Amino acid sequence: MEGLGAGLAAFAFWGFIAAVVVGGIWYAVREKEAQHETLRRMIDSGRDFDEEAISRIFKDNGRPERDLKIGGIIAASAAPGLATLGWFLRNVSEEAFHALLGVAGLVAFVAVGLLIAAKVAEKYSANDVGSARN
Repeated sequence: MEGLGAGLAAFAFWGFIAAVVVGGIWYAVREKEAQHETLRRMIDSGRDFDEEAISRIFKDNGRPERDLKIGGIIAASAAPGLATLGWFLRNVSEEAFHALLGVAGLVAFVAVGLLIAAKVAEKYSANDVGSARN
Protein backbone atom coordinates (compact mmCIF):
# COMPACT_ATOMS: atom_id res chain seq x y z
CA MET A 1 0.00 0.00 0.00
CA GLU A 2 2.95 2.30 0.61
CA GLY A 3 3.95 2.14 -3.06
CA LEU A 4 0.43 3.05 -4.17
CA GLY A 5 0.32 6.06 -1.82
CA ALA A 6 3.68 7.32 -3.02
CA GLY A 7 2.59 6.89 -6.63
CA LEU A 8 -0.63 8.81 -6.03
CA ALA A 9 1.28 11.58 -4.27
CA ALA A 10 3.70 11.88 -7.19
CA PHE A 11 0.79 11.88 -9.64
CA ALA A 12 -0.99 14.60 -7.65
CA PHE A 13 2.16 16.72 -7.54
CA TRP A 14 2.81 16.53 -11.28
CA GLY A 15 -0.89 17.00 -11.97
CA PHE A 16 -0.79 20.23 -9.98
CA ILE A 17 2.29 21.42 -11.90
CA ALA A 18 0.56 20.62 -15.19
CA ALA A 19 -2.59 22.49 -14.09
CA VAL A 20 -0.57 25.58 -13.19
CA VAL A 21 1.25 25.55 -16.53
CA VAL A 22 -1.94 25.01 -18.54
CA GLY A 23 -3.72 27.71 -16.52
CA GLY A 24 -0.93 30.20 -17.22
CA ILE A 25 -0.98 29.46 -20.92
CA TRP A 26 -4.78 29.70 -21.02
CA TYR A 27 -4.70 33.07 -19.25
CA ALA A 28 -2.10 34.47 -21.68
CA VAL A 29 -4.11 33.31 -24.69
CA ARG A 30 -7.34 34.81 -23.33
CA GLU A 31 -5.59 38.11 -22.62
CA LYS A 32 -4.25 38.29 -26.19
CA GLU A 33 -7.71 37.48 -27.55
CA ALA A 34 -9.21 40.31 -25.51
CA GLN A 35 -6.57 42.73 -26.80
CA HIS A 36 -7.24 41.75 -30.40
CA GLU A 37 -11.00 42.01 -29.88
CA THR A 38 -10.59 45.53 -28.49
CA LEU A 39 -8.50 46.54 -31.48
CA ARG A 40 -11.00 44.92 -33.87
CA ARG A 41 -13.88 46.88 -32.32
CA MET A 42 -11.92 50.12 -32.57
CA ILE A 43 -11.29 49.48 -36.27
CA ASP A 44 -14.93 48.53 -36.89
CA SER A 45 -16.17 51.69 -35.17
CA GLY A 46 -14.21 53.79 -37.66
CA ARG A 47 -12.50 55.82 -34.96
CA ASP A 48 -9.12 57.28 -35.59
CA PHE A 49 -6.47 56.01 -33.26
CA ASP A 50 -2.79 56.63 -32.99
CA GLU A 51 0.14 54.52 -31.97
CA GLU A 52 -0.31 55.54 -28.32
CA ALA A 53 -3.80 54.02 -28.26
CA ILE A 54 -2.49 50.79 -29.75
CA SER A 55 0.37 50.66 -27.27
CA ARG A 56 -2.12 51.10 -24.41
CA ILE A 57 -4.14 48.16 -25.70
CA PHE A 58 -1.10 45.95 -26.19
CA LYS A 59 0.66 47.28 -23.14
CA ASP A 60 3.67 45.46 -21.88
CA ASN A 61 4.97 45.87 -18.37
CA GLY A 62 8.28 46.80 -19.90
CA ARG A 63 10.00 46.30 -16.56
CA PRO A 64 11.41 42.75 -16.55
CA GLU A 65 14.34 43.89 -14.42
CA ARG A 66 11.92 44.87 -11.65
CA ASP A 67 10.21 41.48 -11.79
CA LEU A 68 13.57 39.69 -11.73
CA LYS A 69 14.72 41.75 -8.74
CA ILE A 70 11.53 40.94 -6.85
CA GLY A 71 11.96 37.24 -7.58
CA GLY A 72 15.60 37.39 -6.51
CA ILE A 73 14.75 39.12 -3.25
CA ILE A 74 12.02 36.59 -2.47
CA ALA A 75 14.33 33.66 -3.24
CA ALA A 76 17.15 35.24 -1.23
CA SER A 77 14.76 35.55 1.70
CA ALA A 78 13.59 31.95 1.37
CA ALA A 79 17.10 30.43 1.41
CA PRO A 80 17.93 31.28 5.04
CA GLY A 81 14.43 30.22 6.03
CA LEU A 82 15.00 26.78 4.53
CA ALA A 83 18.37 26.50 6.26
CA THR A 84 16.75 27.48 9.57
CA LEU A 85 14.03 24.89 9.04
CA GLY A 86 16.73 22.28 8.50
CA TRP A 87 18.48 23.39 11.67
CA PHE A 88 15.27 22.92 13.66
CA LEU A 89 14.67 19.51 12.07
CA ARG A 90 18.18 18.20 12.72
CA ASN A 91 17.03 16.77 16.06
CA VAL A 92 14.51 14.67 14.17
CA SER A 93 16.79 13.65 11.31
CA GLU A 94 20.34 14.61 10.46
CA GLU A 95 19.58 13.71 6.84
CA ALA A 96 16.77 16.26 6.74
CA PHE A 97 19.20 18.91 7.99
CA HIS A 98 21.68 18.16 5.21
CA ALA A 99 18.96 17.93 2.59
CA LEU A 100 17.46 21.28 3.58
CA LEU A 101 20.90 22.89 3.61
CA GLY A 102 21.33 21.68 0.04
CA VAL A 103 17.92 23.03 -0.94
CA ALA A 104 18.72 26.35 0.74
CA GLY A 105 21.97 26.51 -1.24
CA LEU A 106 20.11 25.82 -4.47
CA VAL A 107 17.55 28.53 -3.70
CA ALA A 108 20.37 30.94 -2.87
CA PHE A 109 22.00 30.25 -6.25
CA VAL A 110 18.66 30.83 -7.98
CA ALA A 111 18.36 34.14 -6.11
CA VAL A 112 21.83 35.21 -7.23
CA GLY A 113 20.98 34.21 -10.80
CA LEU A 114 17.79 36.24 -10.75
CA LEU A 115 19.57 39.29 -9.37
CA ILE A 116 22.30 38.99 -12.03
CA ALA A 117 19.61 38.62 -14.71
CA ALA A 118 17.95 41.77 -13.35
CA LYS A 119 21.21 43.71 -13.72
CA VAL A 120 21.70 42.40 -17.27
CA ALA A 121 18.10 43.25 -18.22
CA GLU A 122 18.51 46.69 -16.67
CA LYS A 123 21.67 47.25 -18.71
CA TYR A 124 20.01 46.17 -21.95
CA SER A 125 16.87 48.22 -21.33
CA ALA A 126 19.03 51.28 -20.63
CA ASN A 127 20.88 50.64 -23.90
CA ASP A 128 17.56 50.28 -25.77
CA VAL A 129 16.29 53.59 -24.35
CA GLY A 130 19.57 55.30 -25.21
CA SER A 131 19.60 53.98 -28.77
CA ALA A 132 15.93 54.93 -29.26
CA ARG A 133 16.68 58.51 -28.31
CA ASN A 134 19.58 58.78 -30.80
